[in-house]
Amino acid sequence: MPQTVTNKIFIAVIVIITLCNDLLGQKLTPTETKAVLEISVTNFKGGALPNEKIILTGEKNKTKINVTTNNEGKASVLLPEGDTYNIDYRNFTEQVNYSKIKIPTELGAFTYQLNIKFEPDKVFTLKNVNFETAKATLTNSSYTALNELVEALKAKLSMEIEIAGHTDNIGTDETNLKLSQDRANSVVNYLTSKGISKKRLTAKGYGATQPIADNETEEGRKQNRRTEVRIIVQ
Repeated sequence: MPQTVTNKIFIAVIVIITLCNDLLGQKLTPTETKAVLEISVTNFKGGALPNEKIILTGEKNKTKINVTTNNEGKASVLLPEGDTYNIDYRNFTEQVNYSKIKIPTELGAFTYQLNIKFEPDKVFTLKNVNFETAKATLTNSSYTALNELVEALKAKLSMEIEIAGHTDNIGTDETNLKLSQDRANSVVNYLTSKGISKKRLTAKGYGATQPIADNETEEGRKQNRRTEVRIIVQ
């Protein structure tokens, strides 16, 4: 069974094979052609991660199945046998490849258990969220990423975030600070217009004070002109 281990992503797949008549109290029941995959998602300390979206995609049948963990960080799904499934998880707004699991064709009815461990990012940059030059007006291309952010916040009702605005170093410190604050406000205003409570949102502009790249190059300045999400309450 293929698996990938890094210092941030660790997978432990435990295969449990049981017959149907042993699966007492289980909501899903395996068949001769479909196996049950029971999924548990935790952080590295073993804490359950509720409302996490797991995406399973068959390499041969191209079947894509999305499941969301419950309050205990668990989910279950029926998968057609005879295929290898790519495992991805949704790290807030980005889909991250995790590993693979093979569901073989076997005589009988089987259950497999998948334990996923990862640490959700606390700070990340919203990709493709852009503004008109020297303004706080969102471009039309920004709405796809912002709508994904809205859906993520609706799935995790306890989460509180800060929208952090950043600029490059072109212009005065005062101008950049105001522009970054106005841009953060624009994002928060969009989120609230889509039904996200303002109590869960903070807008903060940092101007050019927190660069992540060299402002001496255009590529570096482009990276520094960014909008971040900082998770305050998970």
